[in-house]
Amino acid sequence: MPNTALYSLAGKRVWVAGHRGLVGSALVRRLQYENCTILTAPRQQLDLRQPEQVSLWLRETHPQAVIVAAAKVGGIHANDSRPAEFLYDNLMIEANIVEAAHQHRVEKLVFLGSSCIYPRLAPQPLRESALLTGPLESTNEWYAIAKIAGIKLCQAYRRQYDCDFISVMPTNLYGPGDNFDTMQGHVIPALMAKIHQAKVSGAETVDVWGSGRALREFLYVDDAADGIVHILKHYSAAEHVNLGTSEEISIRDLAGLLARVIGYRGKLTFDTSKPDGTPRKVVDTTRLHGLGWQAATALQPGLEQTYRWYVNHHLAEQRAIA
Repeated sequence: MPNTALYSLAGKRVWVAGHRGLVGSALVRRLQYENCTILTAPRQQLDLRQPEQVSLWLRETHPQAVIVAAAKVGGIHANDSRPAEFLYDNLMIEANIVEAAHQHRVEKLVFLGSSCIYPRLAPQPLRESALLTGPLESTNEWYAIAKIAGIKLCQAYRRQYDCDFISVMPTNLYGPGDNFDTMQGHVIPALMAKIHQAKVSGAETVDVWGSGRALREFLYVDDAADGIVHILKHYSAAEHVNLGTSEEISIRDLAGLLARVIGYRGKLTFDTSKPDGTPRKVVDTTRLHGLGWQAATALQPGLEQTYRWYVNHHLAEQRAIA
């Protein structure tokens, strides 16, 4: 690990935009170990799609560092059925924050994207240089295009205004605080909720979208937050940085692992009428490892921690609301 940080958080005011989301809440947990003041703004107070509100927020709070974790996110169904929302909302959020950060002289900004920015059939593992070398995966291209625009915004402001704005592309994330909606959530939380419901109801089978052959990489969200903070402190360049584990698993094997973690003994069936998405997606982490960081949490213990949180917090909150 590099001994000297390029950017110190000591005594700084750090705004986590999107602090209630999966990544944002993990970043708030992680930043508590830094000697900094954490700034957050609830959605009811600040609509990130409104440029005047964003500019006023920065003028009043004076953050020196900003992490753009705010985004409209979802799984294949959400992306495919709500393309206008995924494109418009994400474009507005990132453009407003980047422009206001420039206006109010923010020292450092980290924009968080997604590994879905890469072409559907790009060579694997996905190197940062694969960006814009081919067609995107059609089921999430709207979100991907918005995130590519965010990368280019940071590069443009760096080139024209010499802003220290950088971009980090996490792989598929999971963990406490995720969206466990079986239709709108990403694959791990959606499958976890579906298999848990089957276990509780005694259902003999669980339907899984797709063939199960698609290969994916997953990163525990608290590891992701630690990696983001590390990159913020140790990296400053126009090129984005992949954030992942470089380890992959098929959706079929993931579903089986989730069933074991949850204790479900029924049968898993695969609905091939539903899309698989990108056939394979694993990121190259050479640049990340060169910065002296790698993930600490293996997939099974990460899933076990996530399932405990799901049972103890998410389901308890749902029962309290009911």
